[in-house]
Amino acid sequence: MDHGHEVTIATSFGAFELLKREFPDCEFIYFEDYPAPYSSTRYFLPKFIANIPVLVKALADEKKMTENLLSKNNYDAVISDNRLGVYSKNIPSFFISHQLRYSVPYYIRPAETASQYINEFFHKKFDHVIVPSNSPDENGNCLSGKLCRSGRKITNMKAYYAGILSSVKKMDVQEDLDFLVIISGPEPQRSILEEIIIKQVQELPGEKMVLLGRPQDNFEKRLDEWTTVKSYATEEEKILLMNRAKFVISRSGYTTMMDIAELGKKRGIFIPTPGQTEQEYLSQYYNEQKWFYSRSQYKLKLSTDIKNAEGYDGFPQLPKTDENVKRLYNQVFADYLD
Repeated sequence: MDHGHEVTIATSFGAFELLKREFPDCEFIYFEDYPAPYSSTRYFLPKFIANIPVLVKALADEKKMTENLLSKNNYDAVISDNRLGVYSKNIPSFFISHQLRYSVPYYIRPAETASQYINEFFHKKFDHVIVPSNSPDENGNCLSGKLCRSGRKITNMKAYYAGILSSVKKMDVQEDLDFLVIISGPEPQRSILEEIIIKQVQELPGEKMVLLGRPQDNFEKRLDEWTTVKSYATEEEKILLMNRAKFVISRSGYTTMMDIAELGKKRGIFIPTPGQTEQEYLSQYYNEQKWFYSRSQYKLKLSTDIKNAEGYDGFPQLPKTDENVKRLYNQVFADYLD
């Protein structure tokens, strides 16, 4: 948009309303998301495998929707945010993903190798694969760890390491909030973590803010003089709270990880969503790197865990989003759009 291009955004559910507020001058199209085979237990994989036929059909439907959409409009390029069926043979197409391979449980480790072949099959259909992570060759300090490393030639040829891409901005505000707890993710695990946190959060010293991630509700209440619970925070409110926070407790979703790296936060605890192998791997990886302390929600004991987290260093210094976006446009998009 800064370069004068007209942008159409196709998305669904919560992202549709959020992005509409962020970019009121863009055209918007409601575009269905994949079905999410989440489980109420930590054993996500069996349910995921059982839902593969559903996901395959969803992918085929997505490709048909894309072809229909592109046939009715004259677009110059397609940028797919991790949507495998959103591409065109006729115009430049770019795929965004930090997962060039997938992390799987140790007992089916060969599937991790197989995932690289599957990714390569889809990556062939795109002009570039944009990886929102620093290169794994840069001092070994790669934010996405092994996930952005592939053993496949075509994937590596198309991969462009863009660095972190975050929507948050560093603000010149005082860090006057002792603890920010962000509860997010799919149900029922979101509610399970909420119940665990609410029982323990008042034990922490200082001022605490708990965001429940429940946009369908609208309430704010105080558990005590120092502990506030909000059902939901707007993106602007959340960014301000993250800037104010001395210590962040959250899931280890990759978008949140990029936000924390962008803000340069050094103290926190990551709680992976049970069964989501990406979050479980990232939490373990950051723990081993001594960047951030990780804890299973089933073993969470906040009063003790925050003490254990004190010995960690935070993410290494990385180039920030503004610099990365300029480089991405000039080195990738400009060749196709200018």
